Amino acid sequence: MKKKWLIGNWKMHGNLASNKALVGGILAAVPSLHEQVSIAVCPPFPYLYQLAELTRDTYLGFGAQNVSDHLQGAYTGETSPLMVKELGGSYAIIGHSERRQYQGENDGLMGRKALAAIDAGLIPVICVGETAEERDSGRTHEVLARQLDAAFGYIRTAHDKIILAYEPRWAIGTGIAATPEIVQSEHEFLRQRIAIRDKAFAAKLPIVYGGSVKSSNAASIFSMPDVDGGLIGSAALNAQEFVTIYGELLKAIVPANS
Repeated sequence: MKKKWLIGNWKMHGNLASNKALVGGILAAVPSLHEQVSIAVCPPFPYLYQLAELTRDTYLGFGAQNVSDHLQGAYTGETSPLMVKELGGSYAIIGHSERRQYQGENDGLMGRKALAAIDAGLIPVICVGETAEERDSGRTHEVLARQLDAAFGYIRTAHDKIILAYEPRWAIGTGIAATPEIVQSEHEFLRQRIAIRDKAFAAKLPIVYGGSVKSSNAASIFSMPDVDGGLIGSAALNAQEFVTIYGELLKAIVPANS
């Protein structure tokens, strides 16, 4: 059975004290991790060093919410994926909808950032998803295909250190999660689209869902066959809620192994 993933995106939240309490709460509630699950958190850039210290010798991974598409150079204000890697980070969220909405990032930049992350030894969490207007006008698959093709136009599909995240932009920070049926349908489409390039790669590619996931809806979403975990936003800022979501992910795994 494929591995499952739970990744917390803290967005622009946190401080030294609350970060320590949050990580401590997660580790206290889940002292050991199921072998088929990986958990990571992605704090704001200034706290990467703190997370390296807090997670040292634990199962909890960490990463960045964004990286440059360059490994080094005269790019003031940017952060190289090599810097994240040097601090012990393992992940980089690429192309999050808020980066697209507020920083104007496009599909091509997403692909270049994903490639830079891979070249630096990070696992890119590549985000794709449609707006409400795009869904309402029946263009969801057109948009997802365009985003996928742009990202994977830069990446060798045989690379086994990639996570794909479906995060419909109309569900980000709105409290309105996609129904389990919508999530499954779009995850299935994404897998089929990748299979056009490489069937073996598509079959093992982790596809996680992000968009108002919480403990009350996690079980129904994680039960879908093409859902391999979650990219968790606001619920990841509460240790108890995040751990409860982990428990729901675990329930989706254990019966299959019984």
